[in-house]
Amino acid sequence: MQILLSCAKTMGQTPGHCPTPTRPRFEKEAEEAVRHLLSLTPEALRTTLGVNTRIAAENLLRYEAFLSSETPEVPALLAYTGIVFRYLRPDDFTPDDFRYASGHLFITSFLYGLLRPSDLIRPYRLEGKVRLPDGEGPTRFEFWRPLLTDLLIDAVKADDGVLLNLASAEMKRLFDWRRVEKSVRVVTPEFRLVEGEGTRGVVIYTKMLRGLMTRFVLKNRPVSVAELSAFEPAIDGEKAFEAVLRG
Repeated sequence: MQILLSCAKTMGQTPGHCPTPTRPRFEKEAEEAVRHLLSLTPEALRTTLGVNTRIAAENLLRYEAFLSSETPEVPALLAYTGIVFRYLRPDDFTPDDFRYASGHLFITSFLYGLLRPSDLIRPYRLEGKVRLPDGEGPTRFEFWRPLLTDLLIDAVKADDGVLLNLASAEMKRLFDWRRVEKSVRVVTPEFRLVEGEGTRGVVIYTKMLRGLMTRFVLKNRPVSVAELSAFEPAIDGEKAFEAVLRG
């Protein structure tokens, strides 16, 4: 079973140890994109990223340091600090957990394309709608689609043919998703908050539970979709959630 997870906008360094760090498959493409971003003025970068002045300035510094050999690199699973990754909690992963994760988890990235947990990366921020170079090229969605679709399909087929999709909906646009769904079995959990006799989706809880379910799979290593039913959606001990597996 292969897992697809979204990257996070916030980055840092979660405590933890990766036993066998690796290089990103599309490292050269990432460096090329950074060079294009560095050619922008601070105001153009702010407009391109669609962020405020403070965040634009922070990321200009990131990109200026990106190509330096002195800039620290962090394994992808430990580099993102968003809600999903806080609930995934890789800080207590054993070497075996990390090795298993690196063979079964893909993390999407608008800069790096697709990452394995052990891939060493540097801080950045990029959005799928950004066009490079100079705002006239393809969006990151369009750029990555022909490069990532076969890569993902081949990896899933080489495993057991099942893709557990725990990424956000926009990440489908990085792939020819119709081809993915025709080529492999895609299982997409839908997390619902139980309220009285009804349920509803809540974005913040969905992010938390995506992290928890990813952790469940990486720790328990189920060999069939049926075994995913053993995952009990709970946040801080509260089990007022249900998970519906679609696909």
